[in-house]
Amino acid sequence: MDTQEALNRAITAWLARAHPTPERARAEWAIQGVALLPLGDRFAAVRMPADVVHAAVASRDPDRVAVCLGVMLGGSIIYDRRVSGGTYYALIQGHAGLVWAYDDIATCLGHGTYLGVPRLDLQQPPGTYWVIPPRYEGDLCAPRSIIPLVALGRSRLAAQAEP
Repeated sequence: MDTQEALNRAITAWLARAHPTPERARAEWAIQGVALLPLGDRFAAVRMPADVVHAAVASRDPDRVAVCLGVMLGGSIIYDRRVSGGTYYALIQGHAGLVWAYDDIATCLGHGTYLGVPRLDLQQPPGTYWVIPPRYEGDLCAPRSIIPLVALGRSRLAAQAEP
């Protein structure tokens, strides 16, 4: 087994342990490509509408968006096209979701919520995929980096809407 394969196995195991029955998460990935994982303990997720993210990075090009989000947020990010207009989810520490004070800017999903988390190799459309896959166990975004991104996107959208 090469180093990348071993790392991917470790990351997959880390993600699967978010589920009370990790084997079920693995089965969902094998069958559907996406597993429903509970949020709040291992990690939480900040929901960011695609139009806000695209305005913040001044692009809709998936490759450019991925590069910009990688630089700006630095952690794991999922994109779900099935939600109207598309939605990005930045994964953050579970405990950060408990003290999140910015729901007026971007909603943080934690305890009591499940997120469709794609199999690690799903990094392109269609469906739900990783924009920025985890590079190691615990590769999460810093909450403090999300707020300026979302605020910038919302500001640019508001400016575009002005007559």
